[in-house]
Amino acid sequence: MLEPHPTYHISSAVIATMPAATESILAELARMENVEVHGCERGKIVLVIEGTSTGMMGDCLSRISLLDGVIAANMVFEHVETESAEL
Repeated sequence: MLEPHPTYHISSAVIATMPAATESILAELARMENVEVHGCERGKIVLVIEGTSTGMMGDCLSRISLLDGVIAANMVFEHVETESAEL
């Protein structure tokens, strides 16, 4: 039986925050593995999440949505790369 090729997922998300909580949320995001903030303006944070499965993306986004001061955490786009087998 052939082993499935490993996959790598990259997702972008937009986080809406309460303005007074934005800085503390940015600090929490900076401590999270596989999360990179790409912009922040007027309580909206744009970030990228990386991982090995769609479930991993969803779990991370769920954790972010539970941070104090987060109004909404929405995935915008997900791209999947599959590692090809060497011949």
